[in-house]
Parts: sequence; C-alpha cells; structure tokens
Amino acid sequence: MKVAIVTGGNKGIGYGIVKGLCEKFNGTVYLTARNVGRGEAAVAELKKLGLKPKFHQLDITDQNSLDTFYDYMKKEYGGIDVLVNNAAIAYKVSATEPFGEQAKNTLHVNYFSLLNACHTLFPLLNPHARVVNLSSSAGHLARIPGQKLKKKLSSPTLTEDQLSDLMKQFIESATEGKHQQDGWPNSAYSVSKVAVSALTFIQQHAFDADPREDLVVNAVHPGYVDTDMTSHKGPLTIEEGADAAVYLALLPINVKSPRGCYVWSNRDIVDWVKGPTPGPY
Repeated sequence: MKVAIVTGGNKGIGYGIVKGLCEKFNGTVYLTARNVGRGEAAVAELKKLGLKPKFHQLDITDQNSLDTFYDYMKKEYGGIDVLVNNAAIAYKVSATEPFGEQAKNTLHVNYFSLLNACHTLFPLLNPHARVVNLSSSAGHLARIPGQKLKKKLSSPTLTEDQLSDLMKQFIESATEGKHQQDGWPNSAYSVSKVAVSALTFIQQHAFDADPREDLVVNAVHPGYVDTDMTSHKGPLTIEEGADAAVYLALLPINVKSPRGCYVWSNRDIVDWVKGPTPGPY
C-alpha cells in the first residue's frame, strides 16, 4: 500500500494538498498537524466530501513527535512514497517582535525543523518516492540583495552544513541589527524560503547518488493564495495553490524533469539563479 504524507495539513495550502492527493493518489494519504484537535477536525471536513485521509500527530519542531511518526510509518507501511514538506510559519508585516527574534523563530521552523524532518524521514523513502518542499516566490535567489551571499547560495558545491551555517549567520546578523548591511533582505520568511529552495537542490544531488532508484525532490512556489498566512489577501483558492505541489507529488516513474527544480505555481520550471519568474506572485 502506497502512502503519502503532508506536514502542516490542517489548513490553508497544506489542507488543499491533502485534498488534491486524496482525489488523485493511488494510496493512503496522511494529514499531519501539530494540534490533534485541529488535525482531526480537518480530516472530518474532508470525509464530508467523500475523501478518506488519515490523521497522525506530527510536530516537525519536536524530535519525539518525529521519532514516534517514523516508528509508526515504518511499522504500518514499511516506507513512504510521497512526502510534502508544507509546515511553516510567517510573521505578519505588523508584527512587533524584534527582528532578531522573528529571524530565529522563522528559521527554526521553516528551515532547521524541515531539514531535521527530512533527516528523520528520508531513510523511509521507497524507490520512486517523491518529495515536495514548499518554497515561495519569496524563496527565489533574486530576493537576496548581497552578491557574495548569492554566489555562496547558488554554488553547485554548496553542502547542507554550509547552508545551515549561512542561516545561522543570518540569525546572528538579524539579532545584531546589521542583516541588511551584510547583504540579507529585511524578511526572515524570504530568507527561510531561499534556504528551502537551496536545500532542495542539495537533496536532489544526494538522491542522484542514492542506491534507491528514482528519488525526486522539487521546490514549489504555490502562488499567492487566500489563506491565514497571507491574511486572506491572495487571489488563488487553496485548490489552485495546491495544484503544482500535487502535480510534483505525483510525477511519473523515471521522470526526466522536473528533478531538483524550482517550480512556479503554473508548473513552469524557473531558473532559480537568473529567473525570470512568471510574475511577482
């Protein structure tokens, strides 16, 4: 029995991705969420539509939660066929927390916890597994002003450890209030999603050398969607926002492309270094 997992699936784009996978994926779909009550309520809503997702608690910031989920998946299914890394946070523009605090918390969830979730769950990936990392239009390299940083982040030899070091440097710069003079943008969310994009390319490089056949990971910009995260300003429905992610989760066996790509909401592959992007959102 094939199995697909979506992190942060109880609302917004994550919920839309669960819905899309339930409609199209030939297997069991797990909606995971930090909060059991909210996760179970989301599953109940989807069941009203005639869909059959399952629920499991998963907080990617909690190693015990990750380990429990790993053990459950290994015991019940033996492996994973689709992993959609969607769980993330974003501070509002009106947030009053110091920028250093925003940087630390945003990177903790959106990059370091995502990375750790991958380290925990990637050993379970079956041959032909598909991984989708939710990035953003804010996760394009063009969002980084500093040329030296751009060069480091786009280096074909960049390693996970080097990328993590750069993110720690950003948090340090943000805490000291000198992130902009150091070449970073004034958006912790943007930096976190640039990191997710860069991580995706590193992960595909590792997958290409993996003895398991045909492992594919892509980063996706879902579009500007009407969700809590955008304060409901986005014009797209959650179904439209989920489209490209669901497409990437269901790529056929031995697909040549996209593999290790940055994919726009309309399914176009975008050059992450040079662009252009199909639009601002």
